Amino acid sequence: MSALRTWPGLTVACLLAVVVAVVLTAILALILRGIGRRRRWPDLLIRRVRVPFRLFLLTIVLWIAVTISLPPEVTDGWRDGIRHTFLILTIATGTWFAAAFVVFFEDLGLARYRLDVPDNRYARRVRTQVLILRRLTVVAAVVIGLGAVLLTFPALQAAGASLLASAGVIGIIAGVAAQSSLANLFAGIQLAFSDAIRIDDVVVVEQQWGTIEEITLTYVVVHVWDDRRLVLPSTYFTTKPFENWTRQHSELLGSVEFDLDWRVSTGGMRAELNRILATTDLWDHRTGVLQVTDAIGGWVRVRVLVTAKDAPTLFDLRCLVRERLIDWMQRHSPASLPRQRIELAEAPEPRERPPRARSEEEGRLFSGSPENEQRAQQFTDAIPVIREVDGEPVAVRADDVPLKDTPNPAPKEDR
Repeated sequence: MSALRTWPGLTVACLLAVVVAVVLTAILALILRGIGRRRRWPDLLIRRVRVPFRLFLLTIVLWIAVTISLPPEVTDGWRDGIRHTFLILTIATGTWFAAAFVVFFEDLGLARYRLDVPDNRYARRVRTQVLILRRLTVVAAVVIGLGAVLLTFPALQAAGASLLASAGVIGIIAGVAAQSSLANLFAGIQLAFSDAIRIDDVVVVEQQWGTIEEITLTYVVVHVWDDRRLVLPSTYFTTKPFENWTRQHSELLGSVEFDLDWRVSTGGMRAELNRILATTDLWDHRTGVLQVTDAIGGWVRVRVLVTAKDAPTLFDLRCLVRERLIDWMQRHSPASLPRQRIELAEAPEPRERPPRARSEEEGRLFSGSPENEQRAQQFTDAIPVIREVDGEPVAVRADDVPLKDTPNPAPKEDR
C-alpha cells in the first residue's frame, strides 16, 4: 500500500481507474444491447443516460484512486481541497445522472402514446403533461444539486440560520419582484393539467391560425401556418379568449359562399357539388350540402357546407370546391355569374309657360286677373259720402265735400 502512495503510484492508480470505468461502461452497454434485441427500452436508456453515467462513474473511481494513492507529503489543506473538489463533481454528475434517469422513465411512458394516429387527443394530452413534468423535474434536480453543492462550504452552513431567519422578508421581496414570472410559471402548470391546450392543437390566437408547437413553464410557442413562430406568455391562454379547433376532436365543418345572379340554377350547382365530393378523398362523407341562405338586393347568396377530418384537409377541400364550382359556372351556367343591373329613364318635357312672365306677374299686385283689377278699382276710386240734398240722402264723392275751414267754396266742375 505504501508503494502506491507515490506520484508514479498516483498516476498508475488514475489510469487504472479510467480503465475500470471504461470496462464497466462497456459491459453494461453489451448487456443492455443484448436485452434491446427483444425490447425497445434499453436503446432509449443508453441514449439518455450514457454520458452522465460515464462521467459519474469516472468521478467516483478517480476519487477512490486519488484517496488511496495520494502521497503523504501532500498537506492537509491540499487533501481537503481535492476531497472537496471530488465531492462537488460527484454531486453535479450524480444530479445529472438522476435527472437523465427520470427523463428516461418519462420517455418510456410517452412511447406508449402515439401521435401519428387519427384520434390522438388523449395522447397529446398525456404528452403535454409529461413534458411539463419533465421541465419541473429538471428544475427541481438542478435546485437540489445546487443546494447540495453550496452546503459543502462551511461558510454557507454557518450562514444558514441567518438566511432562514430572513426567509420571510426575502420571500415577500422576491414574490413582488418576480410576480409576472411566477404568474407565468403557475399558468404553465395550469395549462398542462387543465387540458385547455395540448401539443399539436390547432388554435387561432391574435387572428393567426397555427398549431401548438411547444409548451413551457413560462411561454407557449404557436407554429403559424406560414412557418412563423408566435411566442406567447402562458398567462395569455389563461386570461384571454382563443379558439381551439381540436379541443374534443379534429373533425371540422367549413363553408364556401357565393353571391350569384337570380338566374342561378341551384339544382345544377347541387349536382355538381355532389360530383366534386364523390371524386375527392378530402371529404369525410359526413356533411355536404348546398343551400340558398339569402336573396336580398341584386344577388342570391349560396352557401356550401362540407366537412373534413382536420383543419388542413378542410382548408384544401374548401378551396377545391370553390375552384370547381366557379369553373362549372363559367362553362355551363354563365347566367349564374353576378351582374349589376341599371335602369335608364328619359327626362320629362317641360310644360308651356303662360304668355305673361311669372316674374312680371309676381311684381304686379293689382293686375293680371279680373279679381286684381276690381281690387285696384276699389283702392283708386273716391270713397262716397252720404249727404242730404233737399231733404234726401245723396251719395257724393269725398273730394266734392268742401272743407269746414273754407268759407263759401267755389263749386267744382263735374268731371
